[in-house]
Amino acid sequence: MPSKVIITCAVTGSIHTPSMSPHLPVTAEEIADAAVGAAEAGAAIVHLHARDPKDGRPDQSTDAFAPFLRVIKQRSDCVINITTGGAATMTVEERARPAQVFKPEVASLNMGTMNFGLYPMLNRFKEFQHDWERPYLEGSRERIFKNTFADIEHILTSCRENGTRFEIECYDIGHLYTLAHFVDRGLVEPPFFVQSVFGILGGIGAHPEDVAHMRRTADRLFGTDYRWSVLGAGRNQMVVAAIAAAMGGNVRVGLEDSLWAGRGRLAQSNAEQVTIARGIIEGLGLEIATPEEAREILSLKGGDRVEF
Repeated sequence: MPSKVIITCAVTGSIHTPSMSPHLPVTAEEIADAAVGAAEAGAAIVHLHARDPKDGRPDQSTDAFAPFLRVIKQRSDCVINITTGGAATMTVEERARPAQVFKPEVASLNMGTMNFGLYPMLNRFKEFQHDWERPYLEGSRERIFKNTFADIEHILTSCRENGTRFEIECYDIGHLYTLAHFVDRGLVEPPFFVQSVFGILGGIGAHPEDVAHMRRTADRLFGTDYRWSVLGAGRNQMVVAAIAAAMGGNVRVGLEDSLWAGRGRLAQSNAEQVTIARGIIEGLGLEIATPEEAREILSLKGGDRVEF
């Protein structure tokens, strides 16, 4: 059992559309405030997407990221993790660009092409503020989230000289084997930060046996060379976090992954979800990691070596 548990907070992202919650940060100022609030609540790492401030549409341009990256760095010592996932509608070149330019300590990296079904949300949400939101969700019936071997290699090699480490997002068991392939080729070096994702339609489920299966497989493939973290999508968020924390894992929460803070109750902020996760962790007799402790655990280069 580790002495410290890393909390990552996924502050905002492309999974949820703005109309689904009035608490989802959209503008650069809102994203910066939300990230700092999450860090103050106990998140050592903040995982960041960007949005068009006019309508909340996913935006992977460097101009969209720059304003809040600088503000967060000025106001907090948290580790900043920039997405290379972006949205399934973007090219891999678009998705990789912010990490290439800003050279963060951590960037996310999806480990496989998959169906990524968001359309069931249409059964729960009927009114949308922006005209792009409904088609975006409906389009996930036939849209593939493309992460080919060539795409993954492009992101790994284009960021290789930056000293950036990766939050390696594994939505299914096969993604762990894909990671092992790139480890064997020398393109990823330990310690690997493996983020197991549960409850996305198209990936592994969120049953406790699914969580255990992911952990067993990663243990067998990587031994002591990896650090395990989990995220549960939607209503699975805190259940999966509790299971994994009890198994010695780290946890990720945040409004990108779930809008909820309890049955039928929207989370008022990312900080609220971090506070709930912290309570679970400390209730198990564990301690949360500070940003500096997270840097040591994950062998990060340090916040003084980023380009923002």
